[in-house]
Amino acid sequence: MKSFYVGSLLPNDVITAEFLVIAKDIRQKKTGEPYLSLHLADRTGEMEAKMWDNVAEVMDTFSCDDFVRVKGLVQVYQKRSQFTIHRLRRMEEHEVDLSDYFPCAERDIEEMFSELQGTIANLRQPHLRALLQAVFRDPKIAGVYKMAPAAKSIHHACRGGLLEHVLSLCSLCRLTASHYKDVDLDLLLAGAILHDIGKIEELTYTRSFNYSAEGQLLGHIVIGLRIVGDKLREVPDFPPRLRTLLEHMLISHHGELQYGSPKVPIFLEALLLHHLDNLDSKMEAMRSALKRDSVVEGDFTGWIPSLERVILRKSRFLEAITPIVQETLFAEPEEPVLSLPAPTENRPVPGVSVSSQNETPIAVKSGKKEDKGESRPPRATLFGEKLQAVLELRK
Repeated sequence: MKSFYVGSLLPNDVITAEFLVIAKDIRQKKTGEPYLSLHLADRTGEMEAKMWDNVAEVMDTFSCDDFVRVKGLVQVYQKRSQFTIHRLRRMEEHEVDLSDYFPCAERDIEEMFSELQGTIANLRQPHLRALLQAVFRDPKIAGVYKMAPAAKSIHHACRGGLLEHVLSLCSLCRLTASHYKDVDLDLLLAGAILHDIGKIEELTYTRSFNYSAEGQLLGHIVIGLRIVGDKLREVPDFPPRLRTLLEHMLISHHGELQYGSPKVPIFLEALLLHHLDNLDSKMEAMRSALKRDSVVEGDFTGWIPSLERVILRKSRFLEAITPIVQETLFAEPEEPVLSLPAPTENRPVPGVSVSSQNETPIAVKSGKKEDKGESRPPRATLFGEKLQAVLELRK
């Protein structure tokens, strides 16, 4: 078992540990000397790494998808963890336990696949059910569908990620179809299950996640249409117009032409599938971004390119309100006490009965307005008093 994992590293840790190289770039310093810019990963996440010194000795000894043992210092740069490498060597296969390096879905893969099969078996539309059963009856498709990630890096980028994403979508389909009564749930579920099936061939995931040649040339939408078209031959009585609707859902699920969809969604189930797919991917991308570099200080993450924003660490932000401040801000209000200044000599106070000049005044109710000539300081509001108390605590 590895001694250190990416997810447990803290700033200023000096460690010796083993990682998978998922990206490698040889760059030049201003002096012309080479330095290494790497992305290192294990099953808990990934991190950027730089090697500045003695680079010429090691830069040709390893490649992407190799395992390396490194010694170096964990630092924080632009609100993200960065590892500065002092020493590096390539590891041999016999030194590696693959289970230490590849991120997997949180749920058991066989359990998730069994749930997917149950969803398919419960479809009431016989042609859609027959098509999906034909797809996942193929052991080549089923085997890779279980292991495939949903994306290279943005969301559900782990083994079993595609299956995890699809099951999440199926849950969202049931929730929204019960709200929008005109939606055909069977058609929506079929689209959800098949919309990313082309990713089983678009991506490679024997080690680091990358694009295959077919993925680069065709993309998962075209590959998915081809897979579905092959399996439709096993359901010869499949209605042609139903096929057209299903194919439209596959080619329009990105929602916009600029995002790679040949067509935009133009019926209810297609539009809903697009928005649910986008919702689930964005929520998972945000969750993953918050999980990554969770030890970095501050209420906000660094810039997240895939989401085009920084993200608030909400729990940390709320923790900044100390208990005493919370008590001051949210305490039950007390009954206000009316107090008036003592009267000045030979000048009565409106609304106050005085038995003699030297006795203490007693407040009484009066509907009369104060004399315009009398100057009195404005009464502080309850919120103002509490705000002042908070400001005093922070001094």
